[in-house]
Amino acid sequence: MLDRPESARSGPATQDLRSRELSEEELLEYEALYCSWGDTVHYTEKPKIFDHCEGSFLYDSEGRGYLDLQMWYSAVNFGYRNPRLNDAVKRQLDRLPQVASQYLHREKIELATMIARDAEKKFGLKGRVHFNVGGSQAIEDSLKLIRNAKKGKSLMFAFEGGYHGRTLGASAITSSYRYRRRYGHFGERAYFLPFPYHFRGPKGMTKEEYGSYCVAQFARLFESEYNGVWDPKVGEAEFAAFYVEPIQGTGGYVIPPKNFFKELKKVLDQYGILLVVDEIQMGFYRTGKLWSIEHFDVTPDVLVFGKALTNGLNPLAGIWAREELINPTVFPPGSTHSTFNANPMGTGVGLEVMRMLQETDYETMVMEKGAYFLEGLKDLQRRHKAIGDVDGLGLALRMEICEPHDSYTPSKAIVDRMVDEGLKGDIEIGGRRYGCVLDIGGYYKNVVTLAPSLHITREEIDLALKLLDALLIRATRN
Repeated sequence: MLDRPESARSGPATQDLRSRELSEEELLEYEALYCSWGDTVHYTEKPKIFDHCEGSFLYDSEGRGYLDLQMWYSAVNFGYRNPRLNDAVKRQLDRLPQVASQYLHREKIELATMIARDAEKKFGLKGRVHFNVGGSQAIEDSLKLIRNAKKGKSLMFAFEGGYHGRTLGASAITSSYRYRRRYGHFGERAYFLPFPYHFRGPKGMTKEEYGSYCVAQFARLFESEYNGVWDPKVGEAEFAAFYVEPIQGTGGYVIPPKNFFKELKKVLDQYGILLVVDEIQMGFYRTGKLWSIEHFDVTPDVLVFGKALTNGLNPLAGIWAREELINPTVFPPGSTHSTFNANPMGTGVGLEVMRMLQETDYETMVMEKGAYFLEGLKDLQRRHKAIGDVDGLGLALRMEICEPHDSYTPSKAIVDRMVDEGLKGDIEIGGRRYGCVLDIGGYYKNVVTLAPSLHITREEIDLALKLLDALLIRATRN
């Protein structure tokens, strides 16, 4: 444990904090004393402190730019300090920054209407929108909605590699045991099934064949009551819903075959199991569609969204559900609620995001940039044996890092070195020094998951590829 900073020992900490701006070293010492380490920091030996941001870049106190290729886990899809969205925040702040959620305000109603009408147009179903403050909280609300509709059933299907949040309910349907190891279970439990992760699937199958194989293995569970999920005498499943990420996020941006979800949905419909689609990380055009499930031609029963809805400017998330599940007769006032659930600051900027998306052809823009970036990653793969796999859909891109001797054995060590080297901020390109911010995911924590700003320029994509090249050279140097 670190000793208290010298400045803290010499007098009251409050006086020291008020009298001058602390150095980074002092800040880190205070952080070691007074901050919880449980809120997802300390992934690197010395946490990085950033000072300001703009567009695709974070900047340190010396003004050095770090190209951000993860954009706050895809929460800042539209770039840091986006002028249009920042202005929306300022307008809302000056007009109606807060109001108790027992009352209504224009922004909530208009935002819900835009999302619901868009869903009705795409899915052909009337539905309603329910807000909350974060992705995990929206997942919790969806679990309540499902349990209410399915008469209290608390068992869910979910995928290996899936991530749905860290609250008690959300962590119970997240496949990683480490998120719930200290806390146990609280009602929900999930049966985890293989996701069609073709790169690490059985050899000898095409991507589409492997997708069909995974669906067939799931369907087999309903062939006999002794597989533990189905009572054929009454035609009822013990499980209420299947929670899916169309593109796995924390699992490593794994992109399934095109046929997979359509075939899976047929099985779910046959046995009366609801499909809940988690779009928290992939929504709002990360993959070139408002919702990533649109790529797979299936209709969800419930859709959960968050993150980029406000470009990270204010906590806001929510669920869309079809009318039969969420109308006021079956889900009346107060069914689930929080103080800040539909706050006007969040719904105000969310409304501006939706207007912006309607006015710009994000689909074409994102797909073109994604294809260009993916070609660059394929070129890197040809030159670096440490890259076992690259893939992408829109600007959700993956680069799986492996041991160079076989380009297959996962290498967390190389990835960790890449992250550390990127945060040094000393990569020289074109006479300037840059850093690079990466996010790591995957079943073996060996996948660089790339989620750049949707407004990233071609020149910045070229810079990203040069930075990744330099990081791979450094990280694989013997």
